[in-house]
Order: sequence, then C-alpha cells, then structure tokens
Amino acid sequence: MSGRRDVIDLDEGGREPAETASVVPDGHPSGRRRKAQLVAALLAGVVLGGVGVDELRDARNERQRNSAVSLVAFPAGGGGGGSDVAGVLQMDALLAVVNAGPAPITLRAVTGRGPGVVLRDTGQSRLVRPGGVGWIDVKLRLECATAFGSEPLPVRLSVEIADRRTRRVTYPVAVRDSVWRRGAEVPCEHLG
Repeated sequence: MSGRRDVIDLDEGGREPAETASVVPDGHPSGRRRKAQLVAALLAGVVLGGVGVDELRDARNERQRNSAVSLVAFPAGGGGGGSDVAGVLQMDALLAVVNAGPAPITLRAVTGRGPGVVLRDTGQSRLVRPGGVGWIDVKLRLECATAFGSEPLPVRLSVEIADRRTRRVTYPVAVRDSVWRRGAEVPCEHLG
C-alpha cells in the first residue's frame, strides 16, 4: 500500500481515479435488474400497506356504524284498565319504538317516570331491524289529575347492539295528546 493519496484536480476534466473503473455503470443490465427489483418491492409494500390500512379503516367504520343507536318512540295504543287507589289508573298500553339506526337492535327493557306517570315494560325482549318498528307491551300507572300535564315523558330504553353490548338510551315521549291520554280519559272520569 502506498502512502500516496489520490487527489482529484477539479481543473482537469474527464479524468477519473482508478478505483471507479471497477464500479458497474448505471446502464449495465445487472444494475438495471437490481433497481427494477427494488422498485417492485417498494411498490408492492406500498400497495399492500395501503390495502391493509383501508381494510382496518373499513372495519373500524363498520364497528362504529353498528354500535350507533338511533331510536324514535311514541305511544301506540292503550285503554281501559283499573284502579286500586282513587284517582290512579293502571293501564296496559303499547309503545312503538322505531329503529332509525343502521343495524338491528334488541330492546331489553323500557322504563319511564314523570309527574303522575310511571311506565315499565312487561319483560319481553324485541328484535327490531333497521327501519323497523318494535311494539313493546308496557304497564302504565297514571295519576289522572297530573299524568298528562307535563311534556315529555323521559323513557329509558336498554338496547343490545350487534356486538352484544348494552346501551342505555333516553327518549322523550310525547304523552299530552297521545292515544294513551285518549284511552285514559273515560276511566279517569269514573275514578275521579
């Protein structure tokens, strides 16, 4: 090994040091093949990574969509009934629950309490498809003098979603001019 260092004179053009002669030029077929393989591997990684990210995003969005609960509830029927206390009517009724969400739900429990009104379900679960209506049998305890004076009745629904988790939803149910009030008018007149 010589003690001499190669010096590049920038004033001289076209002269290269001796070590560069052993490097394969860019135009050589083996260099092109390596570059093509690297580019192909890089592109394959980008495509697979992009597909994987899209699949994860789609799965997360689907889980979020299926866990969304959107309900509408309203009085659907009821009438008659009896009493064991003066001025208080106990009545069987129906509550309609519309599933406005994107996934099926199972209604597990329904309760409500407001001034002069107590509502509870009869213990039956109902599967409600998206856009469908579930008819829930409920028991009403109405104080005839005050039951229909305030609006609305906060009704709490226990709902099981597709992943078997339970959500609690509160929905304000209009009772003032409902079929429940019309069904309670005559019996309440006789109890008063």
